[in-house]
Amino acid sequence: MSGNLSLRRSDVAEMPAMFRGKLDGLYGRQSDEQAYSALPVDKREALALLARRLTEVGLWTAVGRIVNVYGLGGVGMYFNATVDLVSKLRGRKDFTRAFARHRDNTGGFLEKNRRRASLHFLYINAASGEREWHVHLDLYGPLGSIVSSIKHLFYERWRKFRPDWRMMKPFVFNNVAES
Repeated sequence: MSGNLSLRRSDVAEMPAMFRGKLDGLYGRQSDEQAYSALPVDKREALALLARRLTEVGLWTAVGRIVNVYGLGGVGMYFNATVDLVSKLRGRKDFTRAFARHRDNTGGFLEKNRRRASLHFLYINAASGEREWHVHLDLYGPLGSIVSSIKHLFYERWRKFRPDWRMMKPFVFNNVAES
């Protein structure tokens, strides 16, 4: 995937093909194109960052309909999975359940060995029997290194710092790997 997925304000109506079938119904819109065009810049940019990272690890195809996306106060989205994502993530060496669950969720998975813009999946087993999925980018990868673990705890856990899409972008598109 090229770095051209990053968006400009003039691209309001041009939706990347990879979002087809995923945005229909988002915020009450009737089609993918309407939903994408209605998204403010921060949400479009967040969607581009998440799509890039999920594509890099081969998990974009596991994302079905996107229910919500945010780019301010963090970078993440809520979505329906197209596969049994728990089984898929459990079978991968680059993800772990260790330290991934939040107290208000059923379970989760953290991306291992990535210091910046690491993926963090969370899910809730809903009363309907379906899993509700959420994925966000952690500025400091909790399992990237000792230094990034400490920074993650200090900034994201204790200080509740939530980086926006502008802060995350260099770590996704330029593969900046600082600790």
